Amino acid sequence: MPSRKPEWLKIRVRSGHNQEQVEALIDSLPLNTVCHEANCPNRMECFNKGTATFMILGKICTRSCTFCNVTKGNPQPIDPMEPIRVAQAVKILQIKHAVITSVTRDDLPDGGAAHFAEVIKQIKRLCPNVTVEVLIPDFQGSIEALIKVIQAGPEVINHNVETVPRLYPRIRPQAEYYRSLDLLKNVKRINNNIFTKSGIMVGLGEKFHEVVEVMKDLRDCGCDFLTIGQYLAPSSSHYPVIEYVHPEIFEEYRALALKMGFSFVASGPLVRSSYHAEKALKFNTLNV
Repeated sequence: MPSRKPEWLKIRVRSGHNQEQVEALIDSLPLNTVCHEANCPNRMECFNKGTATFMILGKICTRSCTFCNVTKGNPQPIDPMEPIRVAQAVKILQIKHAVITSVTRDDLPDGGAAHFAEVIKQIKRLCPNVTVEVLIPDFQGSIEALIKVIQAGPEVINHNVETVPRLYPRIRPQAEYYRSLDLLKNVKRINNNIFTKSGIMVGLGEKFHEVVEVMKDLRDCGCDFLTIGQYLAPSSSHYPVIEYVHPEIFEEYRALALKMGFSFVASGPLVRSSYHAEKALKFNTLNV
């Protein structure tokens, strides 16, 4: 187990006027962001650029993944006004590519799919030129729930597999690797015009060949975009970092993924699934 972070993971913290504006807006509406709740290492950079990744359906998750900093427990009722407030924030911040994620809500009959759909609809209504990316949970494999999100018309549907299947019992005990693959496959089956995206963390004890196998599985599902980033334990009570992966290995993963046919790959120590998400659409052939 590594003792301290290497130089390539040290972040220069910079505050700025845009950051203060974004944080004030989030507080005033009020809204949750994965930037804060997941303790993202890039949140200062994103806030300074005037953007954020909104987290809907509250900030308490029904699952107990050992890598995640989001609070676990019994969630509160859904806020019916949240979709409108998210759309307002997107308009005020002049966001061109809105990224929406959520906690997992296994307590809800549809896993929160209808709420996701309403957020997408409100953004499209208030900001018709904005593209929307949603990072969704697995909805416990419900096709009906997934269709609700697809019919709302997001440009990108993201669902992270997070790690290699061998580590699921320790990292994602309530998730199923092949259920996640089926979700991505079903998006393409239902609407092939929607881009699909997934992400994986490394440094959890996986082997190089296991990551490559995951990439192959994702391409077999028609996945378009891929992110690969270094796992950073939020606290000593979370799953520990087993290895700090060297930037050269991330570049190897990127090159291999592009050879496999992914149309966009972000691979690096500080890459997260929503980091520079707007860039992926600039590399597609459909001119979204």
